[in-house]
Amino acid sequence: MRIPHSAARIGAAAALLSALLVSGTVSATTANAAVGSICHSALPSQAHDTLDLIEQGGPFPSSQDGTVFSNREGVLPGQASGYYHEYTVITPDSPTRGARRIVTGEKSKEDYYTSDHYATFKLVDFGC
Repeated sequence: MRIPHSAARIGAAAALLSALLVSGTVSATTANAAVGSICHSALPSQAHDTLDLIEQGGPFPSSQDGTVFSNREGVLPGQASGYYHEYTVITPDSPTRGARRIVTGEKSKEDYYTSDHYATFKLVDFGC
């Protein structure tokens, strides 16, 4: 069962803020230079739809949704295999799945958005 976005995301943000305040830096395991952040309200509407589907457990538009995301590019913080899962964010007028995805980290309940097929990610900030 996923924790509702508002509660789970505030906890993840608080943990990151604590790490910053204590150490003054973020280690490579906590964040990567290619990972930024984005306000939940700034996401495209289709990403909101995807997040809602994730919270509801589906049904998803693609058979690949919910599969393990391997993080082969090494952009997201390193985690054990199976930690991340990917979901399609519908791209209007695209004949394929397109390049947009939500990638979830199940243990900490973090959600990442990519609009460029895994080249960069933005941690979704549900507090703004």
